[in-house]
Amino acid sequence: MEIIIQPSKQAASITAARVVARLVREKPRAVLGLATGSTPLPLYHELIRMHQEEGLDFSEVTSFNLDEYVGLEAKHEQSYHSFMWQNFFRHINIDPDRVYIPDGMTTNVVASCATYERAIVDAGGIDLQILGIGSDGHIGFNEPTSSFASRTRIKTLTQETVVDNARFFDDDESQVPRHCITMGIGTIMDARSNIMLAFGDGKAEAIAAMVEGPVAAMVPASILQHHQNAKVFIDDCAASQLKLADYYRWVYAGKPEWQQDA
Repeated sequence: MEIIIQPSKQAASITAARVVARLVREKPRAVLGLATGSTPLPLYHELIRMHQEEGLDFSEVTSFNLDEYVGLEAKHEQSYHSFMWQNFFRHINIDPDRVYIPDGMTTNVVASCATYERAIVDAGGIDLQILGIGSDGHIGFNEPTSSFASRTRIKTLTQETVVDNARFFDDDESQVPRHCITMGIGTIMDARSNIMLAFGDGKAEAIAAMVEGPVAAMVPASILQHHQNAKVFIDDCAASQLKLADYYRWVYAGKPEWQQDA
């Protein structure tokens, strides 16, 4: 696990975007795993800028989203379908037929999840997965105690996650769905590389537990300690509880220039 600390979320997001862009340029048919929420927005904005100003080409890219709420139609303003199209896809030249997002309105959740897993395999597997982290250490909607071997499935959200997400529903917790479909931790770990983004004081405790604590199901993101290629992009605030923060800065500053975007 490589920890990359930048002065701000904007600087960290731009640095992370360079890693994504390098993959897309070197492998035009790359398969990207994408996250929703406010955390990856600066990264998506930078990729949009690269597409519009530098010609970064997404026409052959395939994408799989981490999750979707159960019970929200794709056109619902708070669905992750809507989020991705409003904030990313409509601004780049990705082929809609190459965009995969779990179906929150499926009438057969088990079969739909199995189909999603098969689609990932049929696409050749995820080359790079973008992740955020919850204040309780969850990734995707894999809440504490989730199995490290889990696959795409339905999950019940914790009360903490419902409270965290109420800000997207006019601060009305009653409007937040209680269930979601999410990629499993096993699915995430199968990605060839993972990028974690986390910003602000509110994520400092979770980042410290993920990076420097034991690997435990109570902190699902801690499993990334065992991933062969996981990069954690954080700002100074999110790094504030890391015991080895100065070491991580020293290591990154000393990397050869060619390796910094790899």
